[in-house]
Amino acid sequence: MKIANSGIKGFLGVDVGSVSTNLVVIDEKEEVLSLIYIRTKGQPINAVQLGIEQLKSDLDNNYPDIKICGVGTTGSARYLSGIMVGADIVKNEITAHAVASSHVIPEVQTVLEIGGQDSKIILLRDGIVIDFAMNTVCAAGTGSFLDHQSSRLGIPIEEFGGYALDSSTSCQIAGRCSVFAESDMIHKQQMGYGKEDIIYGLCQALVRNYLNNLAKGKDILSPIVFQGGVAANAGMKKAFEEALKTEVIIPQHHHVMGAIGAAILAKGKIQDDITNFKGFEISSVDYQTRSFHCKGCENNCEIVKMLVSDKTLACWGGRCGKWDIQNPEEAEALIAQELAK
Repeated sequence: MKIANSGIKGFLGVDVGSVSTNLVVIDEKEEVLSLIYIRTKGQPINAVQLGIEQLKSDLDNNYPDIKICGVGTTGSARYLSGIMVGADIVKNEITAHAVASSHVIPEVQTVLEIGGQDSKIILLRDGIVIDFAMNTVCAAGTGSFLDHQSSRLGIPIEEFGGYALDSSTSCQIAGRCSVFAESDMIHKQQMGYGKEDIIYGLCQALVRNYLNNLAKGKDILSPIVFQGGVAANAGMKKAFEEALKTEVIIPQHHHVMGAIGAAILAKGKIQDDITNFKGFEISSVDYQTRSFHCKGCENNCEIVKMLVSDKTLACWGGRCGKWDIQNPEEAEALIAQELAK
């Protein structure tokens, strides 16, 4: 789709994760014009459509003459969201977060990222990713660890940071496992520790777990950028700075950095203002997904296909990349071939 030159040029980034779905529009100077942060709730298609609808409303109110000139997607559902919105570029989370961090702090050398159900560390030198590690298995290294404990303490997670900063006594919590942490937290309460000390102890436990599991053996150099939803917790910033003995920088839009990175990548990809963006009308399209198991080898991979009016738009999934198809005709042909086996 060719975009007219009139109006503001905007670039859309979409980051769909297991916990949150984030959409960001930047301008030609890579400044954030609009952002949407909503819960995925296990329904990525609905989350993207709701996000697009809210984004359109915000842009209509604040930038009525804006034209979306490029779209990038990232996150665990990047292929699905890419098909929905008409992405010009689809990139993994490591690349998107690294690009966004470098945009905010050009000299950044370490990125700490903790989300609701995963965490990652990225090492950059001269703007290039040289190493990274991810945790997608153990809850004790993610934001869900703090969420679970906040529920038990009866304190909203949004207030955790304030409590942690009021801590005056060291309270070490066994944080290598969420189950053990809860038992140890109960023990510390019985010993007479206050909520502030226990909450900061939980922050320290999460930081220890993160550094032991993801950062062990890695050369963590400043500047250090801390992003993801958990970066909103002031207690976590304090705990990281205490453990690393250096300043940790939290970007203004720390919770949507993946989407910012995707938007920046889209801006760099587009030439002559030609984009695949399908328009804001996708918020009302009736998308459906189905899955089946590929019989091509013993891996028996589960393949996901997206449909509109019973027509397959695309397929993805599988270890070999055979099904990473973004062409409707190719997808239908390969499915028919597979079902005939």
